[in-house]
Amino acid sequence: MAAPSPGPREVLAPSPEAGGRAATWSSRHRGLLWRLRDRQVRLGLFEIDPGHELHRLTCMMQAGLWAATQVSMDHPPTGLPSEEDFSEVLTQAHEGFELGTLAGPAFARLRRSLGLAEEDYQAALGPGGPYLQFLSTSKSKASFFLSHDQRFFLKTQRRREVRALLAHLPRYVRHLQRHPHSLLARLLGVHSLRVAGGKKKYFIIMQSVFYPAGRISERYDIKGCEVSRWVEPAPEGSHLLLVLKDLNFQGKTIKLGTDACGIFGTLPGTGCTLRGATDAPAGPQRTWLLRQMELDTAFLQELNVLDYSLLMASQHLHEDERGRGSSLIFCTARSMQGAQSPQELETQNRRLLPDASNALHILDGPEHRYFLGLVDLATVYGLRKRLEHLWKTLRYPGRTFSTVSPAHYARRLCQWVEAHTE
Repeated sequence: MAAPSPGPREVLAPSPEAGGRAATWSSRHRGLLWRLRDRQVRLGLFEIDPGHELHRLTCMMQAGLWAATQVSMDHPPTGLPSEEDFSEVLTQAHEGFELGTLAGPAFARLRRSLGLAEEDYQAALGPGGPYLQFLSTSKSKASFFLSHDQRFFLKTQRRREVRALLAHLPRYVRHLQRHPHSLLARLLGVHSLRVAGGKKKYFIIMQSVFYPAGRISERYDIKGCEVSRWVEPAPEGSHLLLVLKDLNFQGKTIKLGTDACGIFGTLPGTGCTLRGATDAPAGPQRTWLLRQMELDTAFLQELNVLDYSLLMASQHLHEDERGRGSSLIFCTARSMQGAQSPQELETQNRRLLPDASNALHILDGPEHRYFLGLVDLATVYGLRKRLEHLWKTLRYPGRTFSTVSPAHYARRLCQWVEAHTE
């Protein structure tokens, strides 16, 4: 399907309630969040308060997203998904800016399939509290934000990247239907924002891979290569947590051990059902991870994309969290196409999930909890990247770098995971 051209098709009046809430957050919320500032800095996050240079921009994003989500709440998509769901562009006018919602019905369906209530999505991204700025080690000029509860991640994107994401969206949705435990980051929305008299800015929203982040000790962005893949760590004793890269991970291993047995408990809001361990098609976690990496990177290779990253973080498990077979469930995950056949279930590479928030991105080893997800799925291997590959081949002879063919990129990242897990 051709990528829809971002632009307005319908103009709605701004929501008075959203506009009023966007002006400021209450002093009560502000006082609480200021008291949490020290804790946020420890996580490498900074509150975007009224004195921040991006405060006005994020207030507009919050007001616009509140109103955009209200539309999907007032008019939820019904019936079977249609081609129009992936091409709709809704533009809402607000005081001083316009916010566009691209493929809104398709994303509303996807959020619903993930068990995400629109009311919760609206509350997290709306004007109830300031966004947090994420300190990124990325070389791109993108801006990175987290919702105030750190559940959702927002990132500015170039227009060509947005067009690639929208062109791939129907296949992305089908891949998640076929493989509900995929490691691909869950993309929840694509939007444009135009300030009066200015150019459009584009941004995406996705579930944060690193959630809940309170006890995370290390974070990595892995591409499976060596050129420009080192980050100078924070000074010893510093509370600032940077996202490190491949060379920082040298000599380390993701230790998954074996799966626990025995299954009890629930995972609210995910459409999961409880089953005995003997009924669940779950093998060792490392085997599951390697297979899922193959499935997901093969899909990205079909899309002709590269330069995506495996995000990885870890936290120590408390003594009472280790070996907790009682906290595992077998998740069937909702499907936008209804129940699958037994033959389809056998190919979906499902696994036992921890009874925890963000379970799709969590793997528990004997001593550590790991957060894993594939992100940045919009770089197409076109002429620009082919020329970059040629230039880097000449500049870095004998060294590995990120700009290679999608087939090479997928194979190399899978090999990295295999070499660094046990």
